[in-house]
Amino acid sequence: MKRHELERLAKSYRAGKVPLADFCAQVLQAQAAPAKESRAAKPASAILDDTTLDIERAERCGFPEVVYGEGKSADSIVQIFEKQREHGDGSLATRIDAEKGAALQAALPEGTYHPLGRTFRMPNKLQTWGNVGLVTAGTSDLPIAEEARETLRWMGIEPVFIQDVGVAGPHRFTEQAGKLKGADVVIVVAGMEGALPSVVGGYLACPVIAVPTSVGYGASFQGVAALLGMLNSCASNVTVVNIDAGFKGAYLAGLISRRVRQATK
Repeated sequence: MKRHELERLAKSYRAGKVPLADFCAQVLQAQAAPAKESRAAKPASAILDDTTLDIERAERCGFPEVVYGEGKSADSIVQIFEKQREHGDGSLATRIDAEKGAALQAALPEGTYHPLGRTFRMPNKLQTWGNVGLVTAGTSDLPIAEEARETLRWMGIEPVFIQDVGVAGPHRFTEQAGKLKGADVVIVVAGMEGALPSVVGGYLACPVIAVPTSVGYGASFQGVAALLGMLNSCASNVTVVNIDAGFKGAYLAGLISRRVRQATK
């Protein structure tokens, strides 16, 4: 809205020719128009050699696009990370093997490769926040748990980490359960029969995100037994993500914790 248009509108309102509601609506509409034009002019995607990068993901969803590393070359991932850096976004790639991790570390020395979690992340400007618990049933579940922990770190969260407290020795969890009393949400990573999330859920008044792993002998069916056990949990606060999906469990936990923090500011 031009100055003379605003003055004319104000005079009409003062003279009683324009109701207050109409005056306010027209002013607000004029204020919103430049923002809409700016958004329309700004591209939502970046076209790279073999990727169409969603550069508005953080604006819409809270965090930038994450790279699934399997099937992508190190050069492609570097290109994505550099483009995200141009837009002020921190970067994360999952399922990065040792060879690809070494190539990424050489190209992006400021990044962090985690060989056990198979992740590569770039530093971001987020301050540490949130209260998220991360619990593993056994040491064999650590690769998936580390994927979850690195995802949380990328989101700006350092989780309370409790390891190797499976149901074969239930006292191991109860001895440490107090560490999770203030948690916004807790992730539980377990293979075999997948019983631990139900136990954890019975001690806490927060959501529990169960992550089944493919750890176990024959009839575990590469994590299907744990998945089905968790889906049938009698603990009302337990929900489940896909087999070996440490990233997904952590991302959901981060979003939940973010909402909790926003609501309690």
